[in-house]
Amino acid sequence: MTAQVLVVGSANADLVVAADRRPAGGETVLGGDTEVLPGGKGANTAVAAARLGAEVALLGAVGDDAHGSLLLDSLSTSGVRTDLVRVVRRPTGLAFITVTPDGENSILVSPGANSALRPEDVPAAVSEAKVLVASLEIPLDTVEHAITTAAKAGTRTILNLSPVVTLPESTLAAVDVLLVNQHEAAWLLGGSQDGAESVVRTSELPALLELGPRSAVVTAGAQGAVCVEDRRVSEVPSPHVEAVDTTGAGDAFAGALAFALAQDSSLPDAVERAVRVAAFSVTRRGAQPSYPTPAELTLPN
Repeated sequence: MTAQVLVVGSANADLVVAADRRPAGGETVLGGDTEVLPGGKGANTAVAAARLGAEVALLGAVGDDAHGSLLLDSLSTSGVRTDLVRVVRRPTGLAFITVTPDGENSILVSPGANSALRPEDVPAAVSEAKVLVASLEIPLDTVEHAITTAAKAGTRTILNLSPVVTLPESTLAAVDVLLVNQHEAAWLLGGSQDGAESVVRTSELPALLELGPRSAVVTAGAQGAVCVEDRRVSEVPSPHVEAVDTTGAGDAFAGALAFALAQDSSLPDAVERAVRVAAFSVTRRGAQPSYPTPAELTLPN
């Protein structure tokens, strides 16, 4: 079966601990019980799209361990094809996540098996997908190869540039939709990557297209997202929700965006749908367990 959406990215087990606040340097803070949940930017994106009804395959890697089994089970149960997921002799990737009462999180990722995903693992199937989505918790050269190969085949490409890195101009020129958050956008446009809470003004966002992509989408959490296409800027507000856990919200957005574009939605319409899916996801705990089906998307405007 040819997948509508091919996701190239990571698969991690999320080790989630609730805490009243994040520890400062050299400080110990007591938290709640640890939850082990399926996650990883690639796996999350694939599950989010599949829950909405897309035919999805994930190209990724996991270890031959209990965490790898957890991820493969979650993917399969959600309807994601796993025949392109390699099982390698490295531990499955882990994400150590602290969640505070306001729903915000801090995440440290140990890539593990994700680092074993190489350019030669990118299959000819990239040319058969309608949309390819790639993100950056896997080796950079693998992402570059997947994007350029898909673009040459006429597959629509989405690059979720997170964690943000410098990419060759040739790779950015092969990107149809560059997806970043407001802090990543600020860094791409000359800001700092030192963790400072820098943001960029909406009026500056068309400059992202000068980097090479045909369009860009900038997410802004509870404020929604901004779509930049043909130097036109469209702001899409988010429904108001009470956030419980923001883990994986950006991946929910990416999966919904990919599915909508695979259905030939316009970019602004696809962004509007993705905003609603991401908003719903923060109302439930965890990443993949929080992603909605179409029947569940009943949010206020």
